[in-house]
Amino acid sequence: MTEHSTGRTVDLNADLGEGVTDDAGLLALVTSANVACGFHAGDDETMRVVCEGAAEAGVRIGAQVSYDDREGFGRRPLDVAYDVLRAQVAEQVGLLDEIARAAGTLVSYVKPHGALYNRVVDHEEQAAAVLDGSGDLPVLGLPGGALLRLAAEAGRATYTEGFPDRGYLEPQGGVVRLVPRDQPGALVEEPEEIARRAVGLAADVHSVCVHGDGPTAVEAARAVRAALLGAGFALRGFL
Repeated sequence: MTEHSTGRTVDLNADLGEGVTDDAGLLALVTSANVACGFHAGDDETMRVVCEGAAEAGVRIGAQVSYDDREGFGRRPLDVAYDVLRAQVAEQVGLLDEIARAAGTLVSYVKPHGALYNRVVDHEEQAAAVLDGSGDLPVLGLPGGALLRLAAEAGRATYTEGFPDRGYLEPQGGVVRLVPRDQPGALVEEPEEIARRAVGLAADVHSVCVHGDGPTAVEAARAVRAALLGAGFALRGFL
């Protein structure tokens, strides 16, 4: 089943547990947290702290699964066999699930990170590995890509997201893609501009994402939250 936005409600998510920003500051602002599961960043203790903070704040937890690439922060495209990637995703989701349950919360969805996130827009085998390794969790991703299409075909709940701090390529065939990080226009860094773009995106997606690894992550998330509320959106986890 595919869930659809109703009225003017939107989720606000950010990447946490990566060891590069103020997780507590972000948890006070977002409604969903994409938690690094150890393959691109994070460790058991970081996950525990984030999950406990999320449980206390009423923030939903998502498994941010990645290629096994801590050196490249999960941003290097890798060719990983289906069986290997499926097992890696299952390991990441399983570990976060165990830690989340101990913290009094649950893993509510899965969202790939970095290069894997972009790869599963077009690569069906990699998308299938992510899905098959993550049980029946709802799936968060870019509109129109292979990951959400295959998830919907399998009866999984699917949710779309937009990135006010990233540039977009022209859509082709209804598929949305981000400008690669090594190309001009890939990143938007001014919090006020990010907030303005968030309001424009919010009516068309279930969730708005603010990246958590930049120096202005908390400031940008605060600006986005204020702008969305000011535009009449209610902020609520999409599940």
